[in-house]
Amino acid sequence: MPRMTPSEALVETLAANGVTDAFGIMGSAFMDAMDIFAPAGIRLIPVVHEQGAGHMADGYSRVSGRHGVCIAQNGPGITNFVTAIAAAYWAHSPVVCITPETGSMSQGLGGFQEAQQLPFFETITKYQGHVANPARMAELTARCFDRAMLENGPTQLNIPRDFFYGDINVEIPQPIRIERGAGGEQSLQEAAELLAKAKNPVIISGGGVVMSGAVEECKALAEFLGAPVVNSYLHNDSFPASHPLWCGPLGYQGSKAGMKLISRADVVLALGTRLGPFGTLPQHGLDYWPKEAKIIQVDCDAKMLGLVKKISVGICGDAKAAAVSMLDRLQNLDVACLENKGARASEIAAEKEAWEKELDEWIHEKDEYSLDMIAEQSEEEGSFLHPRQVLRELEKAMPEDAMVSTDIGNINSVANSYLRFEKPRSFFAAMSFGNCGYALPTIIGAKVAAPERTAISYAGDGAWGMSMMEIMTCVRENIPVTSIVFHNRQWGAEKKNQVDFYNRRFVAGDLENPSFAAIARSMGAEGVTVDRLEDVGPALKAACVAQKEGKTTVIEIMCTRELGDPFRRDALSKPVRHLDKYKDYC
Repeated sequence: MPRMTPSEALVETLAANGVTDAFGIMGSAFMDAMDIFAPAGIRLIPVVHEQGAGHMADGYSRVSGRHGVCIAQNGPGITNFVTAIAAAYWAHSPVVCITPETGSMSQGLGGFQEAQQLPFFETITKYQGHVANPARMAELTARCFDRAMLENGPTQLNIPRDFFYGDINVEIPQPIRIERGAGGEQSLQEAAELLAKAKNPVIISGGGVVMSGAVEECKALAEFLGAPVVNSYLHNDSFPASHPLWCGPLGYQGSKAGMKLISRADVVLALGTRLGPFGTLPQHGLDYWPKEAKIIQVDCDAKMLGLVKKISVGICGDAKAAAVSMLDRLQNLDVACLENKGARASEIAAEKEAWEKELDEWIHEKDEYSLDMIAEQSEEEGSFLHPRQVLRELEKAMPEDAMVSTDIGNINSVANSYLRFEKPRSFFAAMSFGNCGYALPTIIGAKVAAPERTAISYAGDGAWGMSMMEIMTCVRENIPVTSIVFHNRQWGAEKKNQVDFYNRRFVAGDLENPSFAAIARSMGAEGVTVDRLEDVGPALKAACVAQKEGKTTVIEIMCTRELGDPFRRDALSKPVRHLDKYKDYC
């Protein structure tokens, strides 16, 4: 076996796994390995904050389908990764988080920048590799990369900082990629027979359709059945929006058309989705999940089958292979829904047309609080735009190749109604972890992986404050993106709870901000403030052109303080106060 140092073994294993980019902040703990990144063809992209590096690795992996890699200094640099790795875990992103650690001879002594780094990530990674002996550096590094792909999630590679040094004999492992099958023969046949008997089947296209490259196979199955296709929550890129069978996303601020159609289903095929609890909650006053329908669920993780929703058939398999197998089987069966295919196509078109008309006419929110805010702000100096109108204009101006990331928050969530995509690996939301500060660094990582595509992030002014400094990363490292900031001067999502449950007693919900466009210019980017509706589309188009020229642009859109529906109406209860001094706070 070749003779090398552990640093060389680490870097050679990264190269064997096709790593060309890593995100982080340089540090002495891994400097010996970092020193040879460049001759190995690896670019270390320095960020402003390590959380941003983790999100960049997430965005990189979500658009490329390959590993995203982040690395930082031991101790505080590593603890800054935790939120981003948790987000990657719930996005099923194969991020490899490399965590140099306090030296092996001083662990437990409370030395400088010491922390027990494995427990932090124990519940938010799929595998943790701890290098307990320098001779195992290549072996454990390779395993972290293999497990991230096998289990669709982040892994941690923990390395005592003194183990980068020395001499070892080592063979660099080649990557192991396991082919996924369609599922069990019996479950696939049962699923095909259920679909054949269905008179009103509906397909949910989930994140697994994107990850397995199954969009075309999902289309073929849907077209054969004439089945409407709805996207699982925050996977709006899992089926092309221009297709006549596309009916939009389920879940918070999703499509009424999709919700109404799935509510009438007699069989639902949940293809590549865990049917997460947040993604099927009632919305728009519709409790749309079909109570009597037979549910077929396909997921590559057997533990997800039937976990959230009661199912009739569970298929542990690859979404692409399962779709192909079910279609092959259906072609040998008598399929009941073929008889009413034309009538269902008309129903689908009618529901979609009604929803699009409603969106066109839904200029602003209509609850009492929002109407009050609109009335008050009409008397203020300056001009403020209705978020729904802004989102519609952004939708119209969006380039076809656009990748969009969204942060957490009220306006970002309302955007779910308006974000439509033609190809997969285009939409990156904070998923069910729902952390603020997600959108900008994630789209930066996506842009690194796909520099030829247009990269756009959405954030509210609250969430924007958590990651806006990464604009400096864009400028320094020549990674041009377009960031849209909805400036409505409040923490909108949480403030909505104070409206609904706490009689408009606003504690810490209002934000008085400087000009974000001016801040962007101070960081070396372009900064544009938009306060007229007719300028929204042209501003986005101009920013996307500038992006092609290597320029990052922040578009600050001045919005009213109106608020969309809350995330969950069951999230809080009306307050009860027993003490006299709090009796007025009910």
